[in-house]
Amino acid sequence: MINNYGFTDFFEAQTLQEGLVPARVTAVFRDFFKVISKDGEHLAKLKYVAFMGAMNTDLPAVGDFVALESYPQDTSLIHGVLDRKTVFKRSDPAGGEQLVAANFDYVFIVSSLNHDFSMNRLERYLTIAWDSGAKPVIILTKADLSDDVAQIVTEIELVAYGVPVFPVDNLSKRGFEAIEAFLKPGETVVLLGSSGVGKSSFINALSGESLMKTSGIREDDSKGKHTTTHRELHLLHTGLLVIDTPGMRELGIGQASDGLGETFQDIEDLATRCKFRNCQHGTEPECAVQAALADGTLPEAHYTNWVKLKRELAYFERKNDPVLQRAEKQKWKAVHKALETQYKSNLKARKK
Repeated sequence: MINNYGFTDFFEAQTLQEGLVPARVTAVFRDFFKVISKDGEHLAKLKYVAFMGAMNTDLPAVGDFVALESYPQDTSLIHGVLDRKTVFKRSDPAGGEQLVAANFDYVFIVSSLNHDFSMNRLERYLTIAWDSGAKPVIILTKADLSDDVAQIVTEIELVAYGVPVFPVDNLSKRGFEAIEAFLKPGETVVLLGSSGVGKSSFINALSGESLMKTSGIREDDSKGKHTTTHRELHLLHTGLLVIDTPGMRELGIGQASDGLGETFQDIEDLATRCKFRNCQHGTEPECAVQAALADGTLPEAHYTNWVKLKRELAYFERKNDPVLQRAEKQKWKAVHKALETQYKSNLKARKK
């Protein structure tokens, strides 16, 4: 049974303490976890001593393989998290990072083709997806409601190099045959997207049954309600494993520097052709990035979003690095001191 949940030789070969068994986390709730092991699916909680002082990213997430002290008729105890092959993280509003899901093969970025579609948001999701270590796939739902499907797909392909893009209709299942190569039994996909884009309907269409609760969207702005309230791993009858996540309209990129480089690879490549190695892509002479903007080969919106996300990444790094924090404080102290000196000098000059 557990082999249906993606258990492989890699995880089973890891050395566990005597009396512990490998298990996979299928759901995360506030105070407990749902896990599956050779003893079936049951509830578990953290062994306090094993996780004392642990950071957020050290705690089990949906999809994690864990070392379990199994009590199938009671509440089992999780002793530790086994090695992860992929992780999906988001920046925590309180600082640091929060782990959302682990051990998946693909990230399905789900976006709907209505007037809530946002290329900037899509690029943000791509950054997170690339940084996870898995392969991103873009799913465009509600293709039946748009007359500009081909144009939008072309625009996405211009900035999402090498990422498969599939327009689908969840109701008629039109377009689903094209994504069959990414729906292999035993493999795991994680869904990422805002509320109302059709993630739950997409899972229902994949499973061929009403596995997930669905709800409509607001007609005035095409934004939806949260129908998924927690992260959970679902085993479909096809053998595919799907991790569903609540809609995330605001998604911080955290420390996803690698993902940023992948998503904006075209701009990163252009930057290597600038005359100056430390070019800021502003008014410097012979800037390849500005030249591409001028001749139209680099979309202005794509470049603007790159700048925005780079600033967000730099801010997050400063916020979580004491050395960078001190350097930033010293920088602004020097700026304020210079302004104060200039003010005193001007005041003295006026008195004369």
